[in-house]
Amino acid sequence: MAEISAPTMARKTRGVPRSKKLSTRVDLTPMVDLGFLLITFFIYSTELHKPTVMPLHLPADSAPTPAGASSVITLLLDKNNSIYYYEGADPATGKSVDQHSIRTILLDKKRRTNPTWFEVIIKPSKNATFGNTVNILDEMKIDNIHHYVLTDPTPYESEILRAKR
Repeated sequence: MAEISAPTMARKTRGVPRSKKLSTRVDLTPMVDLGFLLITFFIYSTELHKPTVMPLHLPADSAPTPAGASSVITLLLDKNNSIYYYEGADPATGKSVDQHSIRTILLDKKRRTNPTWFEVIIKPSKNATFGNTVNILDEMKIDNIHHYVLTDPTPYESEILRAKR
């Protein structure tokens, strides 16, 4: 058999003897724990944005209160932010306005009417957007109008809206 033989002469190194290299590995487990603790702290300590909502007060179940036709204004909401409004009971006497000029009309009607009996009827058509309805409800809040009703338009009012387009 063949044997492997080591050289008999040992090498001598010159100069400074080399030291063993130590491991520079750092354990990051505590740092990860600290990160998760900070994330948890900030999640629990921050206040989330709460949506702003307008309270909608519904009437109690009772007999309807009669209101005079002269104290009522009806708003028919249509597409393209157009509003057809009329005072009283006859929709044929109404006018079309845009959403920006409805405030002056509402405030004028409110000024001319007894505040106890003043009422606004809001009737969004099928073509009105949700934003139009929200804008009119905001207008009720801005103009300090407390008595308003949100309902569907009658077939006659829908026909008038189609004719006015």
